[in-house]
Amino acid sequence: MSLTKTWYTVDEAAAKFGVSTKRLLEWVENGVLRSEGEKGKVVRLYGEDIERELNLTPSV
Repeated sequence: MSLTKTWYTVDEAAAKFGVSTKRLLEWVENGVLRSEGEKGKVVRLYGEDIERELNLTPSV
C-alpha cells in the first residue's frame, strides 16, 4: 500500500506538478494519463502517470 497520494483532482495536479490543466487534459485525451471521471467529466488524474510524462518530456 502506498503512503503517498496517487490520485489528484485536475486542479490539484496542475498546482502540484506545475502543468496547465489544458495540458493535463490533452494528455488524458491522448491516452498518456489514467483518469477517473464522473458524468462525462475528468475529475481525478493518476499522479505517477504525470510524473512519468514529465520525466519523458524534454525541457524547453
